[in-house]
Amino acid sequence: MSGERTTLETVPPALLAYDQWICWREEDRNGKATKVPIDPNNGEFASTTDPDTWDTFQEAREWAKNGEVEGLGFVFTSDDPIVGVDLDSCRVPETASTASWADDIIDRLDSYTEVSPSGTGFHILVEGSLPGDRNRNGDVEMYDAARFFTVTGDHVAGTPSEIADRTDALADVYTAYIDADDESAETPRERPPKSGADLDDAELVQKATDASNGEKFARLWRGSTSGYESHSEADMALCSLLAFWTGGNPEQMDRLFRDSGLMREKWDEVHFADGSTYGEKTIDRAIAGSSEFYDPAERSSNAAAEGPDPARLFDRMSLGEGYRTEDVAELEQRVAALIDEKESLASELARERERRRGLEDELQQLSEEEDHRWFRWFSELV
Repeated sequence: MSGERTTLETVPPALLAYDQWICWREEDRNGKATKVPIDPNNGEFASTTDPDTWDTFQEAREWAKNGEVEGLGFVFTSDDPIVGVDLDSCRVPETASTASWADDIIDRLDSYTEVSPSGTGFHILVEGSLPGDRNRNGDVEMYDAARFFTVTGDHVAGTPSEIADRTDALADVYTAYIDADDESAETPRERPPKSGADLDDAELVQKATDASNGEKFARLWRGSTSGYESHSEADMALCSLLAFWTGGNPEQMDRLFRDSGLMREKWDEVHFADGSTYGEKTIDRAIAGSSEFYDPAERSSNAAAEGPDPARLFDRMSLGEGYRTEDVAELEQRVAALIDEKESLASELARERERRRGLEDELQQLSEEEDHRWFRWFSELV
């Protein structure tokens, strides 16, 4: 196991300075093998946003020795300068041969690099900062917060044994592999088309309504939240459908959502630390969570022409190594929605209590007036 070969001698010294270590084990989530973070203090699930579930390298290493976990992991936070670069599906374990694009990234970053647990990819650790908000394009991912990387200690020969400051090189790789347009991207995986399916707004709404799941789209378009636990989940469901029909075009998605019955003031409110509005993050997450887009040329044979099922949106989340910052933001949004609902109920309860106090005061006053009338009547009678 990777936990057995991860030692003080194989780990870059810079990582040892941070108490941001966890363990991990592999579990099956909806038929997919997922690396689940484990708290090295008690063996329960850890969270990449809860420091109370992390510990020192030594403590995590000790827990890994008990055989109940498969390895160690390091959590990235905004308080450290470390960025993790994940290269997937680029190495053949049997021959150790590497895809040319992965070799290019490893050479450009020239920092500590190790083989991933599966043996089919690499993890590169550098000091620097991400120049943009995007984290993934195809088989290349970059993270600097709310995410953990497995640390195997399987150092790649020829790369530095320490984590180097590579701010400029990281920016170049980010531009070339993460933020590039389709026609200039150097990564072998294609990005969703930015231009969408070239449907005008009216045509798009009509096609979405006429699709096999058009009734669901129509309900959301009218503003119905029936079938969803909160208004926010309904927002995400509609954006998931819009992502499909627009081909992932954020400008058209925003324009259409504003014309829908779900539009509310919250859409333009800033809800996140990076200054993003609720609407912007909802659109970003819907696009990131979409794997199929409408293609007029393939609609006769492409089952996706029916549109995605919004109910599947929340089944895509995992708690493992694939736990994206978008997923964290989605959970935060759901929590925020629950908080909004709680505050609304609290306000309603306060109003009800105030009304009740008013009724009690009125009843008390009437009772006093009635007592006074009885006393006066009795006094006159006597």
